[in-house]
Amino acid sequence: MAYPRPPFPKQDQTVPGDTAKMSPMPDHGEKTYRGSGRLSGMAALITGADSGIGRAVALAFAREGADVAISYLSEHDDAQQTRDLVEQAGQRALLLPGDIQSAAHCRAIVKEAYDIFGRIDILVNNAAHQQHFDKLEDISDEEWDLTFRTNIHAMFYLSKAVAPRMGEGSSIINTASVNSDMPNPGLLAYATTKGAIQNFTAGLAQSLASRGIRVNCVAPGPVWTPLIPATLPTEAVQNFGSNYPMGRPAQPGELASAYVMLAEEASSYTSGATIAVTGGQPIL
Repeated sequence: MAYPRPPFPKQDQTVPGDTAKMSPMPDHGEKTYRGSGRLSGMAALITGADSGIGRAVALAFAREGADVAISYLSEHDDAQQTRDLVEQAGQRALLLPGDIQSAAHCRAIVKEAYDIFGRIDILVNNAAHQQHFDKLEDISDEEWDLTFRTNIHAMFYLSKAVAPRMGEGSSIINTASVNSDMPNPGLLAYATTKGAIQNFTAGLAQSLASRGIRVNCVAPGPVWTPLIPATLPTEAVQNFGSNYPMGRPAQPGELASAYVMLAEEASSYTSGATIAVTGGQPIL
């Protein structure tokens, strides 16, 4: 299948971004992903599931037979579209708006998802915040704190809340990044949290192994999501992904299969792993 290649049209958005305003429109696998019951009977909680990678994973999980709780900040239109995709696949969808910077909110959405679905088999810690800064001095204390609270603190809060509710064979999947190993200096705060996520994943996998809970992470390269036009300079958006071996960014739907593989029972011995989806770009 031919996917869009840069240069892309000039476009700017405000954080957190809106899928409908993107050009080209991201492909979440709406017309291409075909499920085969690999997650039948399961229930998943996915953060940042309103758009981008989160929406693609929600769609794939639903088509594989899982109910999906959709955690998101305030992007209600995008989240409703994800809900529609899950329900069109014949699965239950639960919308959970709110800020995962709050430990109390993280505990509340885990409880609500568990109460509604009666189980949580998969937690996907996917939500993230990033902003581009040319100089260290331009990063405010508040921006540094916001990035860490969204990208790594929430991961701890959610994992801590969900683990006691998970049975043997459950899994936690964290979204890391190529920035975990190849930090972009313009994304210093974001890249630092992504390195922390990879370390957190490896440690948590060991901590939860005795409970039969697997923990892994996916490390994407450039992915065409609303976060890109909302946080990067105009020229970087136009040429996004052009410096990677495939000459383009991934579409969100191209990431979904990695998350499905890590969630399914067939991956019962895979834990503590990082799955790189980088379009041919090596990671260290």
